[in-house]
Amino acid sequence: MRRHLPLLLCTLLVAANAAAATFQLPAPDVDVVGEVESTRASRTDTLLDIARRHDIGQDEILLANPHVDRWLPEEGAPVTIPDRYILPRAERTGLVLNLPEMRLYYYPKPVGVQPAVVITHPVSVGRMDWVTPLGKTKIVAKERDPVWRPPESVKEEHAREGDFLPDVVPAGPENPLGRFAMRLGLPGYLIHSTNKPFGVGMRVTHGCIRMYPEDIEQLFDQVPVRTQVQLVNQPIKVGWLDGALYLEVHPPMDEDQERYPEILSAALDSIAAAIAGAPNPQEIALSDNAIRAALEERSGIPVMIAASLSGSEKREAPAGAWRY
Repeated sequence: MRRHLPLLLCTLLVAANAAAATFQLPAPDVDVVGEVESTRASRTDTLLDIARRHDIGQDEILLANPHVDRWLPEEGAPVTIPDRYILPRAERTGLVLNLPEMRLYYYPKPVGVQPAVVITHPVSVGRMDWVTPLGKTKIVAKERDPVWRPPESVKEEHAREGDFLPDVVPAGPENPLGRFAMRLGLPGYLIHSTNKPFGVGMRVTHGCIRMYPEDIEQLFDQVPVRTQVQLVNQPIKVGWLDGALYLEVHPPMDEDQERYPEILSAALDSIAAAIAGAPNPQEIALSDNAIRAALEERSGIPVMIAASLSGSEKREAPAGAWRY
């Protein structure tokens, strides 16, 4: 089951929404939160309906369920909910957005004696021709019911398709920014709501970060102005949990396809470094088959690839060649 905090703490941190993923922040040497869950499709469900109910993005749910029909899943079909995550390699503070994962992580400052937590939501990011920039910035302003003033470049793109945008789109149901927007220190870039929620979890924006309306409504009041924002590009993540090493693989950004061998090499170096840095590296068993399967499937679900010889988690690893 999902490791949610007690109801009182969740109420203080997020608005009432059962799908919001809030996890107690693990120790610095632990990197994995959450659990993979499952549900069954009903007669009226699409896979995207299920994704939104569980706060999962569109690409996430499709990668985790490659054999389930997106629009007409069979009634009663089992659906995997990929609600386990390796935290990105970044400072555990403020907002962290991992672009290829299309997921946001928020590390609010603990209040009083409350335990530290991490809150995570799916997002949409920029298309290949409108890439969301990487690096550190901060939230510089927040707006309720924002007015949208389309940039000239966006107006020109729409005009080429016969869709002529006005200079100003007022707040309301036709506004693509939705009801909430947080402005980044990068000129022209926002984290905002949307009037097209089924696009969340895909590369469909002009560079902004788009969220489910219910998610940003929860997040808006929690995130102060001047909160640090880190935008990272980590299609492959490595992390520890209970003496076992996990590998989480997402498809790389389209523009990174040519440099994927370089990304893969860096990931293998990270695996080697993680094992070398373990208290007793000579007692760690590594599964080549598990690594190979994770890299081939790119499901976005953390897969155990190494474990201590004495660790009970090793028994859960995929069968195959273990290297000692």
